[in-house]
Parts: sequence; structure tokens; C-alpha cells
Amino acid sequence: MAISIVLSMVSMGVVIYLTYTPGILEHLKPKRMPGLVLAIFVTFLKVYFSAAKIRFLADKAISKMAAMRIALTWDFASAVTPSTIGGAPVATYAMTREGLKLGKSSAIVLYGVLLDQFWYALAVPILLISGIYFQVIPEEIGLVGNITMALIYGGLLAYGAILAYGLLVNPAAMKKIVNVVFRLPFLRKYSEKVNAEAENLEKYSIELRKKPFSFVLKAFFLSTMSWLCRIAIPVIVVLSLLPADEILLVLRSLSMNLAFLVIPTPGGSGGVEGLFAIFLGPLIDRKAFIGLAVFTWRIITYYISIGLGIFAMFWYVNQTVTEKLDSSGKVEK
Repeated sequence: MAISIVLSMVSMGVVIYLTYTPGILEHLKPKRMPGLVLAIFVTFLKVYFSAAKIRFLADKAISKMAAMRIALTWDFASAVTPSTIGGAPVATYAMTREGLKLGKSSAIVLYGVLLDQFWYALAVPILLISGIYFQVIPEEIGLVGNITMALIYGGLLAYGAILAYGLLVNPAAMKKIVNVVFRLPFLRKYSEKVNAEAENLEKYSIELRKKPFSFVLKAFFLSTMSWLCRIAIPVIVVLSLLPADEILLVLRSLSMNLAFLVIPTPGGSGGVEGLFAIFLGPLIDRKAFIGLAVFTWRIITYYISIGLGIFAMFWYVNQTVTEKLDSSGKVEK
């Protein structure tokens, strides 16, 4: 977490240093300031839709508050771990603390990730078609940047296809892979327990595959709403500071959020701030507002997630400590 925060602060400092102009705050329009409150509201709305998706995929076996804790923990873990890893492993742990079996928790996380991949599969064609009429990819990133974005698009679609095959078409393949991995000498002692959970994973994957189309549609809707909130926040932040091309803001925000997925630093810190400046900066008329926009956006999306996530994580820590103390007390008695 410390590394992530330091990287974020340094990169924000660099952007502000390069774009700041003395007296810029005098140009802020008070009538636009309520937009920042809206951005905060949309941030909480994103968490709500994420929690609703988790609870829905769990067949409502957990309470709404439990789903909210899991969603906050997931966001927190995503903010302090490399973007390429995400918070899925920690979210799986949180689900087990809420009473779900590890196999079912793993399947829910994988299915949630698969729904995200479906969203990417929808977003990529939208960006490609929009690119014919709008400058979706900033000219500033050059040929290398365009090739990188093309690889990101292709990689997301390929990963989605592999995950869909493993989760919906042939869940037994995932179980075989797990079994092979845990035959390694240094993992063999965990094989019996993990193989049992792999059975649960396969079982719940088969259950998901048998769900009606309406189930998939509602789960996809909840996932899509969470992503639309994520895309809307930087747009709202920019428009809260000054006017800009709304359509291009939305398209750039969508493309930028896909690019975030491959930044290897914890929480994408040090990279997402630069991408914000590159993708949305050219759409901001006053250059001096770029640093302010980056700072405001990161406070609303990143630091709030860390703050709320810490509270959620403490709940699990306290629960674990209490269980251990109770267990120790029983042993002493």
C-alpha cells in the first residue's frame, strides 16, 4: 500500500508540476462544483453494483452487507496490488470468510471476471468503430502507443475466450490444471484439500452453465453498470472543472480504462495518472487544469477506495482474531 500511494503521489506531483499555473483556482466556476459530489456518488454506485453482482452470483447465499464488504475489499486489494493481478485472490478469501466454500468463491470470482471479459468484448468493437469518426486514441501516443492499444484489445478478447471455454464449456479442464500444478513437490502437501476445492469449482461451474439466459443477462447488466460508473467518473470530474467534448471524453475514458488493465504497478499507480493526462489532457482547454483533474479523480476513485477498503479488511481481521482467541480459550479450558 505504501509503494502504491508513494507512486501515485509522485506521478500526480509530476503532472501538477508540468501543468500548474499560479492563480488557476480563480478560474473555477462554482456552478460546476456540484459535479464533484456527483462523481463521489457514482463512485459509491459502482461499489453498489459490484456488491449486487457478487451477491447475485452467490445465489443470495450472503447478506447485502457481506456483499458490500467483499466489494470494498476487492477494490482495496485492486488498489494496492499490480493491475495485472487485481484483487481477485483477496476477494476469494473474503468470500470464504463470509461462509462460502473456497471452490464456490473461486467460481464466483472467475465468473465475475468472465462478465468483465464480455464487457471488454463489447467495448472493443465500439472503440474500433468509433475510431473511424473520432480521435479515440490520442495522437500524442504515436505509432507505438497505437500498436500497444491494439495488442491490449486483442489480448483481452483472447483471454476472455480462454476463460469462457474453461468456465462454461469445459470446467473439468480447470480442475485438471489445478491438479497438475499441485503435484509439484513444494505444493504436494496442499493437494488433497485443493483437489477437493477443485471439485467444488467444477461443480459450481457446471451449475452456472445450467443457469437460464435471464440469469446471465442480469449478471451482465450488473457488471456493465459497474463499468459504466467507472468510465463516467473521469468524465464527470473533467466536466466539473470546465466544458469539454462529452462524446470524446466518454470514448477516451473507455479506452483509457482498458489500458489501465495492463499497468504492472500496484493499483496502476504511477501509470494511470500519466494515462489520464495523455488521454483526457488534450480535451481540457486550460492546460493548468490537467493536474487538478488528475488529483481530483485519484482522490475520488483511489484514496476513497483505500479508506473504505481498510475498514472492510479490518472487519475480517477482527473476525479472525476473535475466532483464534475463542479457540485458544476453549483449548485452555
